[in-house]
This record gives sequence, C-alpha cells and structure tokens, in this order.
Amino acid sequence: MSRIGIIGSAGRMGKALAEAITAAGETVSGGIDRDGDVAALAAASDVLVDFSSPAALEGNLHAAIVAGVPIVIGTTGLEERHHWLIDSAAEQIAVLQTGNTSLGVNMLAHLVREAASRLGEDWDIEIVETHHRMKVDAPSGTALLLGEAAAEGRGIGLSQHAVRGRDGITGAREAGTIGFAALRGGSVAGDHTVHLLADNERISLSHLAENRGIFAKGAVRACQWLIGKEPGRYRMPEVLGL
Repeated sequence: MSRIGIIGSAGRMGKALAEAITAAGETVSGGIDRDGDVAALAAASDVLVDFSSPAALEGNLHAAIVAGVPIVIGTTGLEERHHWLIDSAAEQIAVLQTGNTSLGVNMLAHLVREAASRLGEDWDIEIVETHHRMKVDAPSGTALLLGEAAAEGRGIGLSQHAVRGRDGITGAREAGTIGFAALRGGSVAGDHTVHLLADNERISLSHLAENRGIFAKGAVRACQWLIGKEPGRYRMPEVLGL
C-alpha cells in the first residue's frame, strides 16, 4: 500500500480525499492544515496531495523536495509566480499540477482540444462555469484548464486571447478570442460548459460535478500514477493515457 499525505486535510476536499484513499486500498500517512508540520508529513509519505492554498505552495514544494517525494497539486487560484515555483521543483521531483483532478473533466478538456483544433476561427468559443457561493477565485481552475485546452487546439496563447468580463458597450466580439463567464450560488460542486458557436449551428460540451468525491477519486489515481516517476512536470491527461 502507498502512503499518501494530505495537505489541507481539514477542508471539504481533504475529508473527501481521506475517504477516497481508504476506498482505493491505500494508506493515509497523515494530514495537516494551516501551521501543520509539512516536513514531517512529507517524510512519512510516498506521495503528497495538496489542496490547501496558493500562499502555502512554496513551503509545500520545499518539503517535498527535501523528502524526495512526488506531489500532486490541486490547489486553484495559482498565479505566474506559483507556476515558476512548480517548474523549478519539477527539476528535482515529480510534480503533477492541475486545475481539476476529475477524470471526466480531463476527458472533456481532451474533447475541447480536439474540437478547437479542427474548427476555424469562425467558431466562437465561450466557457461558462457555475460554482457554490463560497468559491473565491474566478474563473475557476477548471474553466482555465478548458480554456488552455481550447487555446492549445488552436495553437494560440490563452493569456493573449482570453476575455474574462463584459460590461457596457463592448462592441462586436473579436474573432479568435475565448470568453469566460462565472456564476456563483447555492451549493454547486462545479458545472462547466464549453460552447463552440458558428453561424447557424453550435456545439456544447459539458461536465456536471454532483459531489467532490469525483475530484478526490481522480486525485488518488494521480497519486498512484505519480509514485516512482522521474522528476518532471506532469498533467492529468498523462494519467489517462491521452
């Protein structure tokens, strides 16, 4: 059995992870939350899974490097500096970072990438996401993951083509852009739809998350897959063999 350490164990995802790890026949080596001893947790684990906060990422990566253990990062709201830290850590340990650990969402991203690569700029792309009222970041990490998939399919950079908000007199939609809309309310675990719209026809690809168990299940699978991997930065599509 593999020993999986949970960073962010007191949160809803942390509790779901503990259940998923046990259900998968693996061992929870421990769990920490804010001000916990991440170094001791890393030393007692075969792999770490981090669903804490962007502010804690640097310390978590350092602990993983010192212990020589791989780490799965599901924390959202990461900025450019955090990705630089991940790239640096990946030179020494195996790191898998993703905006969503759901196997279904990552299959959706694959389909979006394929569709975007085959349809021209006359097909507009809009991404709509809905989450519970307590979610603090927007667009969601999953929406950005889907946006990256669409941008990769078109061979463009998302940061240069993303439109994240519209208000007032916006003018005509610019061709080739990827739009985002974020809805917040209730207890929605996470709904995402990618609309591809052309004149007289449209395609909508959706994923609806009914509970957080799907994210925990995917994260455990990612942990199992990452153990023993060479240093480097990995993604969920590789876990699925895509």
